[in-house]
Amino acid sequence: MALSRGLRCCARVFSWIPVLIITSVVLWSYYAYVFELCLFTISNTLEKVAYLLVFHVCFVMFSWTYWKAIFTPPASPCKKFHLSYSDKERYEREERPDGQKQILVDIAKRLPIFTRATSGAIRFCDRCQVLKPDRSHHCSVCETCVLKMDHHCPWVNNCVGFSNYKFFLLFLSYSMVYCVFISASVFRYFINFWVGDLPNGPAKFHVLFLMFVALMFLVSLMFLFGYHCWLVAKNRSTLEAFSAPVFPTGPDRNGFNVGIRRNLQQVFGDDKRLWFLPICTSQGDGHYFPLKSLSESSTSLLANEEKWEEEEEESEDDHMGGDRDPSVIIDMDEGEEEE
Repeated sequence: MALSRGLRCCARVFSWIPVLIITSVVLWSYYAYVFELCLFTISNTLEKVAYLLVFHVCFVMFSWTYWKAIFTPPASPCKKFHLSYSDKERYEREERPDGQKQILVDIAKRLPIFTRATSGAIRFCDRCQVLKPDRSHHCSVCETCVLKMDHHCPWVNNCVGFSNYKFFLLFLSYSMVYCVFISASVFRYFINFWVGDLPNGPAKFHVLFLMFVALMFLVSLMFLFGYHCWLVAKNRSTLEAFSAPVFPTGPDRNGFNVGIRRNLQQVFGDDKRLWFLPICTSQGDGHYFPLKSLSESSTSLLANEEKWEEEEEESEDDHMGGDRDPSVIIDMDEGEEEE
């Protein structure tokens, strides 16, 4: 037990290494640009002030979004999706497997769950003891179920999901802006140092290396940012792009695609003035998402959530009343674990 706890502690420490690498590169780029380029190399005062002003705006937005992507905790399913104490007691007292399954079915019918496991079973996490909301998955690194999990990103040492997906996208976009601005403003001095028009000195190494690093990161960021823009337009997560969500009617990669405009609003919110700020404006709470097949009747994410709450109150009054499709099964042995 002590050895296992020690290994987990070491893993958590080492998981911060990619973040420290990015932080070190960014801090060095700050020194190289502000001091070696602007203060020690550029002689024109107006050019120097303009470069410093724009650079610091880009640097602040990059740092802000990176901070939010790292330190925004991943959202987990609320208590409504957990087995309550009374439900656990009923489940443990029930000796018949069919009776145990029916207990879980009765719990699931009060919740807005539309997706299934690949076997057709209602998705249940035996580690967290929770019925998985649509688009949620269990992360073995974070050791919890994450709402609308996209992937676990080592560069932010965090799960990218419902709570911080907007921040992650803004982090990618401002990283690109940061690299583009550095590359564009450094290029002239890079050429001057390269051909020998400027004297050799400490600034030469920093300016030359700054150009190479900015271009290297820019190329990789362009592909990653473009891929996530495509995912947002299609309303898919990275996991859903590789494995289509399964509905009662079968797998459908476009099951949550309700149009580009509404897809964008789900991630960035209704107020376009706040789209480019790392402030939480995403629609809903991550437990329910409109379906393509219900897009005509479900005109709003918030309206559907209110409908869910009303139906839940009615079902609580009726307690376990009503019938459920007996073809729905609960597969307790099948567990999903995503990294």
